[in-house]
Amino acid sequence: MRNNILILGISLLLCCLSHVPIIHADNPIPVIAGDGTLRRVRVPILMYHYISPPPPNADIYRINLSLDPNLFEQHLAYLRAEKYDTISLHALHDALMIGAPLPPKPVILTFDDGYTDHFTAAFPLLQKAGYTGTFFIITEFADRAAPGYMTWEQIQAMAAADMQMESHTKTHPDLRGRSYEFLVHEILGSIESLNAHTNQQTRFFCFPGGKYDVRTLETLQTTDILRAVTTQPGTLHTTDNYYELPRLRITNETGVAGLAHLLKNF
Repeated sequence: MRNNILILGISLLLCCLSHVPIIHADNPIPVIAGDGTLRRVRVPILMYHYISPPPPNADIYRINLSLDPNLFEQHLAYLRAEKYDTISLHALHDALMIGAPLPPKPVILTFDDGYTDHFTAAFPLLQKAGYTGTFFIITEFADRAAPGYMTWEQIQAMAAADMQMESHTKTHPDLRGRSYEFLVHEILGSIESLNAHTNQQTRFFCFPGGKYDVRTLETLQTTDILRAVTTQPGTLHTTDNYYELPRLRITNETGVAGLAHLLKNF
């Protein structure tokens, strides 16, 4: 009888512990432990780059990655009219791990590379629409105030306004075929810079150019990164897919009709 009571008590304790946040000694933000349930959640993660017209001498890549601010504002108006609510990657992670509730029509807006127009164009338009975004920062570009990229002062201002600042490495290299030491320098180095310059704790990562290999994934497992986003298309996310979240690419040709098509067909 005593053994049965002891076993029941241990079972109840383990059940409670599975819902207790894990807090690292050097990290004040709790990391929610999973409850053991495998979940499938469909949330569109939109992938933006430049929010500005391309310059006259732009190459095909700059043209393809550029969205006019007026068109971006139309995107936001469409999302608002269709009753979409922006959420953070933290909210998606918690939904997958413990079944935390999400709004009826969630969407995550991500912006790669930390361009200046993220501060001058995307940021005010997001605030005007009452939306938030996640910005993946190349930290060494901010360190040396590289032309065309946000400064730390701009990044700090956006972080203070509840925009999420996350890691896109230090220098935006191709991560494939790299040594463990190189990967740690690029990934952990960028995380430490972001943590030092903002009041946020970096928990999410974006692969430069969408390129990575098995060693890259193994290196991420040694960090505090919870999940990573890719350039692979899709909207379905699962509890056990930590480092290969799909997104929906926005290009210079993605008008409001194109955005609607992406949201309804993936």
